[in-house]
Formats: sequence, C-alpha cells, structure tokens
Amino acid sequence: MPGQLHRHQRVPGPDRTLPSGPGLHQQPGLLHLPRGSPSTAAGANHLNVEGTRCVDIDECKGPDGACSGHGCINLVGSFRCECVAGYVFNSINRVCEDVNECMHYPGRLCAHKCVNNKGSYTCTCTTGFQLSSDGRNCNDLNECEANPCSQECANVYGSYQCYCRRGYQLSDVDGLTCEDIDECALPTGGHICAFRCHNTGGSFHCSCPVKGYTLAANGRSCQDIDECVTGTHTCAENQSCFNVQGDFRCLSFECPTNYQRIGETTVPTGTIRCMKSCQPNDGPCNRDPVHSLSHTFISMATLRDFTKPEEIVFLRTTVPAYGAYQFGTFDVMFEIQDGNADQAFDVVRRIENGVYVGVVRQVKPIIGPLNLVLKLAMINLNSQGVSHQSVINIHVSVSEFWF
Repeated sequence: MPGQLHRHQRVPGPDRTLPSGPGLHQQPGLLHLPRGSPSTAAGANHLNVEGTRCVDIDECKGPDGACSGHGCINLVGSFRCECVAGYVFNSINRVCEDVNECMHYPGRLCAHKCVNNKGSYTCTCTTGFQLSSDGRNCNDLNECEANPCSQECANVYGSYQCYCRRGYQLSDVDGLTCEDIDECALPTGGHICAFRCHNTGGSFHCSCPVKGYTLAANGRSCQDIDECVTGTHTCAENQSCFNVQGDFRCLSFECPTNYQRIGETTVPTGTIRCMKSCQPNDGPCNRDPVHSLSHTFISMATLRDFTKPEEIVFLRTTVPAYGAYQFGTFDVMFEIQDGNADQAFDVVRRIENGVYVGVVRQVKPIIGPLNLVLKLAMINLNSQGVSHQSVINIHVSVSEFWF
C-alpha cells in the first residue's frame, strides 16, 4: 500500500544495488528488515531517496496540517496537537475536540442560560432580561421603553404589565390593546342615564328629551322645565298654567251657577275652590247636598317599576274619628264617582291626628302620556244620613317618561 513500509518491500528497479550490513540480507527485488524494527503510524516514515533507510514524515507541514488549525508539534514517527482554548486533544482519534463548557460547569458560567459553541460558550437571558456587559449576568429589560401597550405600561421584574385609563378595558386577545367600555351596553346601562345614554371613546354622556327637560347638574338625571315659572308657556290671560312633567297645560275653571270662587289659585297644585251660595228662597239650591266644588291638578310620571299602591292625593277633613251621632258629631266617607274607567285608582279612609283623611291611591300601572279627571266625593254623614258633601275634581296628567 502506498506510504506504508512492510516487512518485505519490493525495491523499485531490478538492477538497483542495495546496501549490505549486519542484519540485512538480500534477495533479488526485496529489502529484508530485521525483526524488532520500529513501525510508526501510517505515513509517519518513508524511505529515503536511496531507499536505504526510513526517514520521518513531518505531518505538521502542509497547508492544512494534521491538527486542522490547532498547534502541531512533530515527533519522530508521529505528531502531537496543541489544541487552542476550548478544545481538548483526543489521543485515540488524534484530533482536537470541542469542550462542552456548559455541561462541565452547569450553573456556574451563566446567570440564566448557557449555549455551547465551537471552542467556547455563550450566555443568553430569558425573556424580559438582557445580557449585561460582563457577558454572564442578566439585567431586567424595561420593555415599556419600546411602548408595547396602547395606553399605559408598568415595568415589572422580567416582564411588564399593560393597563388602561378609565373607560377602557384591556383586551383579552393580546393583553396589550385597550378597548373602549360601552357603558351604555352594560347590565346597569339602563340606569346610568335617566333618558338616553350615548357611548363615547372612554366615556359616555346622557341626554334628555328635546322638549320640556334639561340635563341636571349630575349629568345623568333629567329635570323638568317649569314653563309656568319661566314664562315660556302659551296660556291665554283667562287660563291658568299648570306645569306637568316635560310640558304644561292651560286650563280655565269657572264656578257654576250658585257657586262663588273662594281665594286665589294655589301653587303648585293649582287648586280652585267654589263654595255654594244660594238665595234664601232657592229651594233646589238649598236642598242640593253638594256644598263645595274644587279643581286640583297633579302631574305623575309613568312608573317604571310599579310594585305597590302609590298615594297621590290626601283629602283632609275636620271630622273627628270615633265620633258618636247622639252627641251631634259626624262621620265621613269617600268615593270615586267618575273618571276611573280602568280602575287604576281607589280611595281609602285613614285616621291621622285623630281625624279622618281620604287617601287617593294609584293601584295599577298607567302608561303615559295620558290626561284624565277623577271625580271624587267627600260625603259627610250625621245621624239622619247625608249632611253635605264636597266634590273634588282631580286633573291627572301622566308623563310618558318615568322621571
């Protein structure tokens, strides 16, 4: 085989003269070496030009060398590699092999992660940290400097947290984006504003009906505009202005024949009283049990949550409770005579401060807008029966809104 010296090597040239000496003998074409002569690795020696002796091969010579870029030291019949830092010489394979520093010194070289590479190693850091100038330790990375959040960013050790301003919420998808909260669509959205809620970026605003209301100072409630007070009504001179929720009404009340108006119209109910005034010889007038007529005006909202009777009017009397007829005292009773078609109202008798009081109640929900007149009678009784009675006309205006 080329480059290898066997015990018997045919010498080129049949007529070549071979040297003689102790331990050497010749046969035609063969060179006989004595037993025990040194045999080196393949290619470690070769014959000299004369073919008389073995000459050492310098493996370190050549463009690449035997050590592939590492230091090479030639030896007689062999060589040795001087490996650069990060490599170790494998005497069996006779090559320089990379040292895995990360495996040999676990947890001692790098603060976070150790990555082995040819002849050395590199330290890396986990997410949220950056490598310090010493190449080993890791410093917290302030991610907020790169503005990853759509609104506000708070740096924490090894990470960061996005948060949002009032009226926004953090997206469940990316945890970075702040999304507007639609306050009007929340379960309580119907109670945020008295009338109408308008969502805006990061907030909301309330509005009221265009006519008859103004937005309150709290920005949520609607306040009725009293056109009768502000003078913005359109009532004629012979009419009385009555304010209702979100509007006004112009009404004119005249006392009927044989009745006279008593006092001025009271505020704010606008009550008008007419007392009977009969001529002495007017029998039908004197026999009529109705002694007084009155008109009063109330404004009501459409109750959003009607759960129990609502007391709306109190009819006060001077009739003492528990009176005895034989002592000349009176009893009193109350009844609704007209205007209660849907049976939405009733009247009950109550004792307050020792006298009877009639209480008019709303007992069913009423949806506005609606105007109606309840005709009530307060009937005074004595031992002979009906003594006299008063008729009260309650003009009820129900708004279409609950406020």
